[in-house]
Amino acid sequence: MDNPSSTTTRKKKSQRKDEILQALALMLENQESKITTASLAKKVGVSEAALYRHFPGKAKMFEGLIEFIEDSLFTRINLILKEQSATLIRCEHLLTLLLGFAEHNPGLCRLLTGDALVGEDEELRNRITRLFDRIESQIKQVLRETEIREGKKVALSTTAAASMLLAIVEGRIVQYVRSGFKRPPTHEWPVQWRHLAEGLVV
Repeated sequence: MDNPSSTTTRKKKSQRKDEILQALALMLENQESKITTASLAKKVGVSEAALYRHFPGKAKMFEGLIEFIEDSLFTRINLILKEQSATLIRCEHLLTLLLGFAEHNPGLCRLLTGDALVGEDEELRNRITRLFDRIESQIKQVLRETEIREGKKVALSTTAAASMLLAIVEGRIVQYVRSGFKRPPTHEWPVQWRHLAEGLVV
């Protein structure tokens, strides 16, 4: 049985880590040009030494945010695939999930676009690339199952169609960042999706 004091200590450490990551996300949202451990420590209200007790460096903090993105998105993607069977509904929900997540987490969009990772550890950029590759593979798999599940065909090759759909989502996230988070990625999306869906499956 865990010692109550050690359990409390772990909870406090976990809460502090969350506070640090939330502060970092907020600084990204405010588009602060150069985020340093000193400026982050000031934002959180702790010393730099305290930051390093939770994270060995800024790269690990960014990694923590990327892990949050991965866990949030793929948990929900798996739910969509479990609850929905129709190709177009699956695609719509999946793409809308990405756009909605971006809209509600503006600071994290700067990680998704790579904007905040310029000059940072190259592995962080690679991890974002792998994140989008996984999403594209998931879309491709949904499209591949169209003929089996519904006896229909995708108008383009599944590779081309998945690439196009993800490119549209990525483009809207880039526009969101470039507008200073004033142009929501979900704006007019339902109408645009209807036009996309009309020619996607035949």
